[in-house]
Amino acid sequence: MSRAEQPSRRTVLAAAVAAAVAGSAGPAAADTPDATGREAEADPVRPVDNRAWTSYADWCAGTFKGARSVAGTRPGVVIGTPAGTVDYTDPHTGKTAAWEYATWTSPVHRLTVPATEVIASWNARTPAGTWLQIELTGTYSDGTTTPWYVMGRWASGDQDIKRTSVDDQTDDKSTVWTDTFAIDDPATGLRLVSYRLRLTLHRKPGTTATPTVWRAGAMGSDVPDRFTVPASTPGPAKELVVPRYSQEIHTGQYPEYDNGGEAWCSPTSSQMIIEYWGRKPTAEQLAWVDPAYADPQVCHAARFTYDFQYGGCGNWPFNAAYAATYQDFQGVVTRLGSLTDLETLIAAGIPAITSQSFLKTELTGAGYGTSGHLMTVIGFTADGDVIANDPFSATNEAVRRVYLRREFENIWLRTKRYNASGKVVSGTGGVCYLYFPARPTAAQLAALAAVGVR
Repeated sequence: MSRAEQPSRRTVLAAAVAAAVAGSAGPAAADTPDATGREAEADPVRPVDNRAWTSYADWCAGTFKGARSVAGTRPGVVIGTPAGTVDYTDPHTGKTAAWEYATWTSPVHRLTVPATEVIASWNARTPAGTWLQIELTGTYSDGTTTPWYVMGRWASGDQDIKRTSVDDQTDDKSTVWTDTFAIDDPATGLRLVSYRLRLTLHRKPGTTATPTVWRAGAMGSDVPDRFTVPASTPGPAKELVVPRYSQEIHTGQYPEYDNGGEAWCSPTSSQMIIEYWGRKPTAEQLAWVDPAYADPQVCHAARFTYDFQYGGCGNWPFNAAYAATYQDFQGVVTRLGSLTDLETLIAAGIPAITSQSFLKTELTGAGYGTSGHLMTVIGFTADGDVIANDPFSATNEAVRRVYLRREFENIWLRTKRYNASGKVVSGTGGVCYLYFPARPTAAQLAALAAVGVR
């Protein structure tokens, strides 16, 4: 959890943009049963746009400079013949090194929803001696263009570079806040109407190692501000069996990663779902963790999601990218529109990690308030209440919670709220992480498509 009622990057972001979501992306589903068996209602306005490049045809449609596409069961992009060499000075170590590089640039994607906010996601493998950078540029509704914004410099390890977001990127129309592109003043009507992504793959000169990127995409959104959201109708009850891990038992461990477990809600939630899908670090990967610590995989997740610029483990795309380092696995960051969307996913066996902020009095049974916290939704009761694995719990056994449907729906989906001082601050507007196999079942594909993810 981002410590109770302390300022977070999302509070800062609220001063610049009120981006949130009232519905999910994807085609309208009028008169079509969803995965829960209910008739889905027509939704002519979708405030979220998801686009991902994943297929061989997707990769071939891009522009290559030293990179090449590869086919197979999981197509991707790799370094072919490097385009050149570049020096990179790591801001967190001060060391400068030369790197061979190659680039892939996506075609222009025109957003179905002109956006106030865009969050990129990527899934990749970066062997030792390699890393990647993902950038975004776009066109505004007034016809002008953004600069190339760095959305992340990333490696699965931390020995070659320190994975990092990049601060102080702005053109006085938009700004990148850690992992999120945001229009500075949405009230002016300015929106981002299209974008391109650029991947720059790096490796040590003279080697044959290469990053492999299997998935690259972004989620754009634009919805009105709101303090409350409409209530949804409960669907069928279902609960998934997801491992339970407490972040609190790690308090004080490895304080170099955001002061230890007290702030590890995001990687702890990520690890729960990774293991639900049968993935787990090997004993060799965990050898660095003090053997006296329980659940060393949570420490591992914290280390390998840590953003050295943000100074924490809560970088949303970094968590999704970490999940995707496990074999045949994918991770994306998106926004959902209702608990009905979550019920659709749960019905197909897909749990979700949700991001929310609330006062202690706003979520019955939580026992705390927070300016930003991640938890894992694993099911719904017969009354439609939310079953969550909440990592901000004293023990693993205490992690499973049941939260009132109406309270949970509102704190997760709203875009505005009052903090403990009575000040208006942001809500996350339905942000969630979704992790799922590289080759989902037909039912899982249908559920993901229903919430706008492919």
